[in-house]
Amino acid sequence: MQGWLESLLDTLQPDSADADTKNLQIWNTLRLFLLYRLTLSLSLPFFFFTGTGPGFLGQFAPELFAFVATIYLGLVLASGIFWYWRSPEVEQQVHMMIFIDILAITLLMHASGGLESGLGMLIAISITGGAVMTGGRAALLFASLASLLVIAEQIYAELTGSFPALFTQAGFLGAVFFALALLTHVLSKRARESEELAHHRAHDLENMARLNDYVIQHMQTGVLVIDDQGKILLMNEPAWRLLGMPDAQPGNRLGAASPELAEMLVEWKRTRRCDCPPFRAIPRGKELRPRFNALGRGNLGGVLVFLEDTSRVLLEAQHLKLASLGRLTASIAHEIRNPLGAISHANQLFSESPNLDRADQRLIEIIKVNSGRVNQVIENVLQLSRHKPGERTRFNLHSWFEEIIAELIRNQGFGSDIFSLQIEPQETQIQADPEQLRQIVTNLCNNALQHTQEPAALKVTIVGGRVPELDTPFVDIIDNGPGIPPDVAKQIFEPFYTTHNSGTGLGLYIARELSEGNRIRLEYIPGPTGGSCFRLIFDNPAEEVTQT
Repeated sequence: MQGWLESLLDTLQPDSADADTKNLQIWNTLRLFLLYRLTLSLSLPFFFFTGTGPGFLGQFAPELFAFVATIYLGLVLASGIFWYWRSPEVEQQVHMMIFIDILAITLLMHASGGLESGLGMLIAISITGGAVMTGGRAALLFASLASLLVIAEQIYAELTGSFPALFTQAGFLGAVFFALALLTHVLSKRARESEELAHHRAHDLENMARLNDYVIQHMQTGVLVIDDQGKILLMNEPAWRLLGMPDAQPGNRLGAASPELAEMLVEWKRTRRCDCPPFRAIPRGKELRPRFNALGRGNLGGVLVFLEDTSRVLLEAQHLKLASLGRLTASIAHEIRNPLGAISHANQLFSESPNLDRADQRLIEIIKVNSGRVNQVIENVLQLSRHKPGERTRFNLHSWFEEIIAELIRNQGFGSDIFSLQIEPQETQIQADPEQLRQIVTNLCNNALQHTQEPAALKVTIVGGRVPELDTPFVDIIDNGPGIPPDVAKQIFEPFYTTHNSGTGLGLYIARELSEGNRIRLEYIPGPTGGSCFRLIFDNPAEEVTQT
């Protein structure tokens, strides 16, 4: 018995929901309750005065019914004004309205013949509304007051002899009031708890969605979410930049952003094969490798698309390759350079012999030239293995090229009229290691000088600026030489490949390796009227700052 009472008292405790949220809910519920009261207060006098309603309305005390119905209408209108002003507090307004309803309807019920008129059930509606809005002990207060007034009305009717008293029905009606108060409070409390739980979960989901969006937007990997209709639901900024900054936005079809990627998605949905080939979203753009992941079952759910810049993968592979190359070159320095030094030393001693004919001198020269060539190969390999990842800094492209051109003229034997510099806009900024970029440009210029047929007529034009499609800096190093045949151009960046008798085949290879280490894309572009063009495409410095 004691446990049942504790459970009942716990049920009657006020809700623990947030005060502001609870008050807002009560105000909204009170507005609906006011509409019901206004309809009731207008209907009763209308039916009574027009005679179109039920005949029992006010049949025992018409004057009392008319007076109470009129006063009740005025109080309902006044309560509407109080609700609009939000004064007094909401709980006070609820208590005032329920008390007025219980008293007014009890009087109207008495004027209409007591319990037999059926108006007592209107009191039950008011108690239910009060239990929904207040709950707890207030609901029992409303039920108690209504029960006492109904019994008092029956006692008055018995004393005055207005009509037969129905105490049994009054008792049952009181029990109904208490049952409705308790049941309504329990159900409304559970509904509010469910609503509060739903509100908290919605808040948690919203926070989780914001966190996911923040993480996705700040990932360096391009990420897109595509629905089952092929429309873009989400696209982070790296994906937007990798696809060439298309006009397509979330809600547009994927084909508007990248037709190639849309075709790959269709093919992937058909075959579910994950080995999609790399592609370029725009000409001269970065090489991208897509990865598709289904978000649902079959083709009904969305698809998560990752766009991976293959240059980053190549950069990681290069670091591993350089580590292996470092171990290899240590062996080269010991196993090849020491014997080579002995050969060179012996050749030098042999050249100092007084009895040398022309054939001997020719052999000495051949040994000297080829020993130097082998030594140069070793130097290049050692230099490539020793270089560390560049310390990338941001600097002005135009002023840096002015310095490197002056250095090439001063130290590399280039004529002062060979170079032409055109960089627009001149304030273009790049992100790279200045020393490694100097070696890249020096190798490219020396390559042009080495392969030209007329060194005196060599012209090197350096054109730079920003690629419109990518909004990234670029530099073209263009010479007026004979150019490179198409079949040879496919192999110029391979190590030890050379078409020159005295070349080592490592100059362009080293330039490509250094470029990849600085996240620079080095490409060869054949000239339309001869000559060669080597293009350097840099990452956007502003984009890199954002990612860091």
